[in-house]
Amino acid sequence: MSNFSRKILPAAIAAGLLLEAGTVMAQVAIEEVIVTARKRDESILKVPVTASVLSGDLLDNYAINDVKGVAERVPGLNFGSSTVAAGVQVSMRGVGTSTFNATNDQSVALVADGVQFTQGLAYMAATFDMAQVEVFKGPQALFFGKAAPAGVISIRTADPGDEVEAILRGGYEFEGDETLGEMILSGPVSDTLGLRLAAQFSEMDGYFKNGLTSVGAHPVLGSMGAVVPEHDDFPEEDVTLVRGTAVWDPTETFNARFKVNYSDYDSEGSGSAPQYVSCPEGTRSFIGGALAQIYGPPAPEFIGGEDCKLDEKYMLSHVDPAYFPAGIQNGGVPFQKFEQYFGSLEMNWELENDLTVSSVTGYYDVDHQSMLSITPTAMYGPLAALQGNLERSDFTQEFRLTSDYSDRFNFMLGAFYQDGASDYLNANSVNQAFAPVFTKIFRAPAAPLSLGTGISSVDTEAASVFGQVLYEITPEVELGVGARWTDEERKQEFLNLIPTLYGAPAGTPVPLGKPELGSTNWSPEVSLTYTPTDTLTVYGNLKQAYKSGSFNSSGNIAPKTDTSFDDERVRGGELGVKSRLLEDALAVNASTYFYKYDDMQVQANTFDPASGVPVVSTINAGASEIYGVDLDLTYAVPDVAGLTLYSAVNWNNAEYTDFSNALCWKGQLQSQGCNIDLDKNGVGDAQNLDGEPLLRAPEWSGNVGFDYETEVSDSLLMNIGSNLSYSDSYSAAVENIDAGYQDSFFKTSATIGLRSRDDQWKIELIGDNLNDEIVFGNCVAGEYADAALGSSGTGATAPKPSGQPEVACFAERGRSVWLRLTWNLL
Repeated sequence: MSNFSRKILPAAIAAGLLLEAGTVMAQVAIEEVIVTARKRDESILKVPVTASVLSGDLLDNYAINDVKGVAERVPGLNFGSSTVAAGVQVSMRGVGTSTFNATNDQSVALVADGVQFTQGLAYMAATFDMAQVEVFKGPQALFFGKAAPAGVISIRTADPGDEVEAILRGGYEFEGDETLGEMILSGPVSDTLGLRLAAQFSEMDGYFKNGLTSVGAHPVLGSMGAVVPEHDDFPEEDVTLVRGTAVWDPTETFNARFKVNYSDYDSEGSGSAPQYVSCPEGTRSFIGGALAQIYGPPAPEFIGGEDCKLDEKYMLSHVDPAYFPAGIQNGGVPFQKFEQYFGSLEMNWELENDLTVSSVTGYYDVDHQSMLSITPTAMYGPLAALQGNLERSDFTQEFRLTSDYSDRFNFMLGAFYQDGASDYLNANSVNQAFAPVFTKIFRAPAAPLSLGTGISSVDTEAASVFGQVLYEITPEVELGVGARWTDEERKQEFLNLIPTLYGAPAGTPVPLGKPELGSTNWSPEVSLTYTPTDTLTVYGNLKQAYKSGSFNSSGNIAPKTDTSFDDERVRGGELGVKSRLLEDALAVNASTYFYKYDDMQVQANTFDPASGVPVVSTINAGASEIYGVDLDLTYAVPDVAGLTLYSAVNWNNAEYTDFSNALCWKGQLQSQGCNIDLDKNGVGDAQNLDGEPLLRAPEWSGNVGFDYETEVSDSLLMNIGSNLSYSDSYSAAVENIDAGYQDSFFKTSATIGLRSRDDQWKIELIGDNLNDEIVFGNCVAGEYADAALGSSGTGATAPKPSGQPEVACFAERGRSVWLRLTWNLL
């Protein structure tokens, strides 16, 4: 049992005993929460799904505007920042996307105002001016389709209310030197039409520090394409978010809601560069030593000056455009920027006989551009720069027919259609300063080819029908039976942009081994719900779900290569209880679950016979099992008006049961597990991770806190609150290298606000991660000290000169402290 379990379980039990022993001094009840887990408006107490809900007030009070803030409130939810177009990688109960593939679907679906998104970039634009966030744990394929095998994060943004609002908000964040402005205009235009316009603008200098003040100066090779960075702090960000909403209720039987969103994100400095967390042999360079012997001293240290500690300090150079004749974007300054447009139109017609027809139309368009160093160096230039451009668009349409009969029988029938297209330009431009290095050390051509330049296009067309029958066996027992059938087709084209590669001129389409991928799937679900009283629900469910297969889109694709991977499947179920005790002052919810995942989409090594080398790609190579317990408590303290206490905990065991061709880390020897010889040449190409934990899967996670609102005077109200979240250690590297494990950590957030009773103004001080815990969710092992040109001897029986690898991780933002002022002009 971990230290956390020894500490938290007795405390939770003691707290429960104290609560049950307490005397109710006043009638205080927890407010009813309505969720849409089954595409119906239902009380969270009645729905047979493990769910967590964050209200609009909570989101606003703690300035939660991204998935990181949501994760601190929902145990079992985790995430990792990813490079460039792959976007945020979200995990639920240890199940999530682990591959750096821009055209792969996420395992945790994002639903914003009824429209489902599966690309990780969307998580960076949907989370502002929110009315409610609902997190549904476990597979949700019946109601949310083909890309929700781990869960769903559903966001409902704010609608216009019955009164006119004109709100201005300004804020300043001290750690990142960030300013924020927000504007909301909202209210009824007529008896039937309401409009809302919300806009947010922010500008930040950056919360990480770049300590690099000079670059290397080798007497022969010079700086090898490195330049001193323009930014002392990074990332330097400018973000614009705009949303328009129209709600129309012309009759008692028809209503419509239209949402249109625009976001613009522009970041300079580090791009998405990782930070070194482990340098087992210091910053010495095997390649540097060889260069010193050939060209004379000094020996270049590509990561010279690094302390190799996880903190707020980086040592990152920018790249010199003069050494990249193929072209480098943004003058060699790493960056990423993207624009997103998305919207939804939801319409509901109430027919006779308690039937409702619903239509939800969605559109999404993103244009993402980026450039960062493949081999992040400090004192000298990198080997190459990764440049990418993702253009993606999706159109979706859903129709539902839902009954609301007062007798025992109810049903839902629905149909869904998706038409999507993505084009991913992958341009890895090689630093030509390394040409003499290639020539003298590796006897390679003086002008190395680009590592990969081409456009991968993936088109998707999917259609599905789904339905559920709800039958009350008795007034207390409800049986739910449903299924979704989906037919999906994907097509891939690859356009080579490298002259003479594969014996064809640039711009020539490459014939693929499998240009089309099709699948047909059933996702059944059965639930049984027992509600003996209005304050107690016991439920169980059995589910099957899947995540769509797709194509690998990165790098060059040789003729006749099969880049496809198939669907991922999951089967299992949950048992749970939801209750209200102490005259509705105490909510206790608990559930236990078991799921088995087959054909997991994982990042692994495969052997490419055409090139004779292992290839990193997404394949169907793994199986896993997860099981655990979720528990949460909320207590509205009866004798202290306005005080609410809460806590939640997740115990989760998630491990691979079949993953025998997992990626080896750079320098991993056969004695260290890299002993699976794919090409039968005596060198290990893969490792077996059977029994090892899944990526970002802490055994224990939880949070505890309080919120309190009270009167200060006849005209003033004050709110104060705090949240303490905890996570056990977890693996953040797909190779499962020890240095890629995030240690266990706590994070503390707090808020205090003072407002007028008439809500005309409010001033707040909001702190997140006040203990300044720097953590990571993604790590990569590599030969960075040798600019990725070293000879580590991966899969060998004895170490080579460059020895063990360095490990670099994508560090998340540390402490933030906001001062905000909100003014209602009306």
